[in-house]
Amino acid sequence: MNLPDLFSMMLICLGAVFFLAGTVGMLRFPDTFTRLHALTKADNLGLGFVVAGLVFQSGSVLVALKLVGIWLLAMLASSNACYLIGGNILREQEKR
Repeated sequence: MNLPDLFSMMLICLGAVFFLAGTVGMLRFPDTFTRLHALTKADNLGLGFVVAGLVFQSGSVLVALKLVGIWLLAMLASSNACYLIGGNILREQEKR
């Protein structure tokens, strides 16, 4: 195992730790807003580390750019989904 493989493995494992932390936060936090915050932030960071680890394993620049593009789209989608879910929860609480 050479140095880029080791570095890639460390980044992917670090990403998995952030995914696990986000899941634990989702299960342990008391209300929906803190659960959304924990899950969105940890998953975006975890996916970033996994993508960074996979970039080292990619054979070409085009594949690396595609991976980074997927990560950016996932960040955009998750932040928008979190915003929409939070807005709906606020509207439901105002109705009560």
